[in-house]
Amino acid sequence: MQELIALVGITMALGLGAASPGPSFVMVAREAVATSRLNALAAALGMGLGGVIFAAAALLGLQAMFQAVPMAYLLFKVLGGLYLAYLGYRIYRGAREPLSVSVTATVTARPIRRSFLLGLTTQVSNPKTAIVYASVFASFLPAAVSWSLAVGLVLCVFAVEFGWYAFVAALLSAPAPRRAYLHYKSTIDRLAGTIMIGLGIRLVTSGAQS
Repeated sequence: MQELIALVGITMALGLGAASPGPSFVMVAREAVATSRLNALAAALGMGLGGVIFAAAALLGLQAMFQAVPMAYLLFKVLGGLYLAYLGYRIYRGAREPLSVSVTATVTARPIRRSFLLGLTTQVSNPKTAIVYASVFASFLPAAVSWSLAVGLVLCVFAVEFGWYAFVAALLSAPAPRRAYLHYKSTIDRLAGTIMIGLGIRLVTSGAQS
């Protein structure tokens, strides 16, 4: 049951993080708007692979550290919750900032492989993404992680990252949904930010009570 709760919690937290506009979102959105849906899907695949790389690195590094320094587990749980709350605040505060994606961008040709590599490099070169993964994993993982949980996490991470950006690719490559998202961006960001803040506070309080 504890592993299932950890799996669900990590999946939800990473899903909220992926859904908040940032460099990765803008890159996939621009691929969808300026090139084609297929190019944007290739970029989404790169995002999914990048997420798997981060997940594997977080699992290996965090597990080794937890075994060497047990108190690090509690410390990272509190710090991870604080960071998630801060991230939620940043998302909420930036709700009114316009997203730099043109609704009427000119469609240009781009090799599918280049779009895939663009998605992968955008994901793995973002230090904030690495911090989010480390924070979320440290906050939710039990002190000992089984192979089944590790495999489940990697699969869920890929599903979250690729699934969300594939949805963005399909949605923003159509004119009407693209305009609707840009119109309601502030409401969506406020909701995501509020949920992230609440999740962070919950993690901090649970860590303090441990």
